[in-house]
Amino acid sequence: MMNITYTIVACLLTLASGCKKEKRVSTADETYVIPSEKLAAIHADDVTIQIDPGFAYYQNRSAQSIAEEVKLAGFKAVHYFVVNENQVNGDLIDAFHNEGMRVWLMTLGNGTYSTAGYPAGWEQWKMGLNNSINGAAGFTFLSPFNTDFVSWKKRSLVKLMTTYPFDGLELAEAYFPEWEAIAKGTYGDVGPLAQLAFKTQYGLDMPNFSDPSAEDYYTKKPEVYQQWVDFRVNAVNQFLNELINGEGGVRDARPDALVATWSLAIDAGPKSFERLREDQGLDAAAMVSMVKPDVHYFQTHWPDWVKTEAQLPPDYMRHYQGFVDQLKAVHPNVPIGVQADIGSAKNMIKSAYWVREFNKAASQHSYATWTSYEYHLGGYIYTEPPVPKAAKRTDGKSIVISFSKRIDSATGEDPLNFSFSQRQNPVSVTISSVKVDGNRIKITADDFPASSFDIHFKQIEDTPDLWFHKGFSAHQVDANSTITIE
Repeated sequence: MMNITYTIVACLLTLASGCKKEKRVSTADETYVIPSEKLAAIHADDVTIQIDPGFAYYQNRSAQSIAEEVKLAGFKAVHYFVVNENQVNGDLIDAFHNEGMRVWLMTLGNGTYSTAGYPAGWEQWKMGLNNSINGAAGFTFLSPFNTDFVSWKKRSLVKLMTTYPFDGLELAEAYFPEWEAIAKGTYGDVGPLAQLAFKTQYGLDMPNFSDPSAEDYYTKKPEVYQQWVDFRVNAVNQFLNELINGEGGVRDARPDALVATWSLAIDAGPKSFERLREDQGLDAAAMVSMVKPDVHYFQTHWPDWVKTEAQLPPDYMRHYQGFVDQLKAVHPNVPIGVQADIGSAKNMIKSAYWVREFNKAASQHSYATWTSYEYHLGGYIYTEPPVPKAAKRTDGKSIVISFSKRIDSATGEDPLNFSFSQRQNPVSVTISSVKVDGNRIKITADDFPASSFDIHFKQIEDTPDLWFHKGFSAHQVDANSTITIE
């Protein structure tokens, strides 16, 4: 495995004044070969979903019920969002594998919602922002110029990838903050390590981003500012490259694992790519050139995903074609995925219809795969009734019925909510127990018919108390809900 030098870290360690300036990757006939088995895996998993097992919807139920529910919804692979590196459900990974689904380790690049379990002194890793306190809003940006953070992050990823049987790794949201951040006061990284790295690499002082009246304010130093923009792009990519391809990195530890890179895309007019590169240091072609992933995802930026269903048509990714073209001009053979958000805010929840149309549009616009955040946030959870999808005998006395969503224990375990028939004639069954496990109901009786028969359901409800967004009513199974037991 090749060892790729992390230029900025080397500069910081040696304070060498001769570090070469990195140039922006533009259009070039530069390609690399993705192993055929990895390429096949990417294309096979064209319909995928993100899951965050920390939500209440996934608690107090078996891992098997979670995996089965997601599989029954039609998804072929999952992106397991690890919010805290110390909290991973290995049984859930195994359960998805038992369903024949690949599992990606999805975690954040240089930011976190939780610092629980971080080593002492981690506060030194925090990015400097131009006019605000980093972490005050509940999310902390960490500096890719801090070698201790980079080393810790690499060790953490390797530990996760060697402890758990993840099939792939992806680092989402590896970037600088944020869209239109200078005016908001949330622009970074402007901390001492970023300033030192820029000075060492370019021999220049970082522009001023706080005081418009200052002589060195960034708008008054356009040439220096452009070098600063390029510097930030390289910093993001070198950070990712060190984690993935650096000595002792993920590919050293798990050469079999799939690797995905992520960058943002936004519909903000004809200069969307240039603005995002400037604001957040993102350049997909340059990123792919350096990291050499097996697939690259364009993540929907918040100004787009926050739109309501009426405001955001399911084929909105057509407006991301400029980002796709910029990447394809350099890497025409790299598979591209697109990521949507289907319910992070209550007012923008996307319906099942929208998700189906998004799936069609992604294929029509030549995306190899797509995913969305997050499975249980989608409108189908909030608006559709539970539907029996599968049933099987587990032994001579028990039957497990699997529904499309999680079932309420009180109504799901009431024996009066089940009736039985055979060839349309009622059949008497003496139920000895009923147990709900997530989307599953297990019915036990001594006198189930030995041949094929039907189970009928009534008044069984879903679980609004476990949904992230509140204020929605429970839904009951349709009055004619039936499933056949062979």
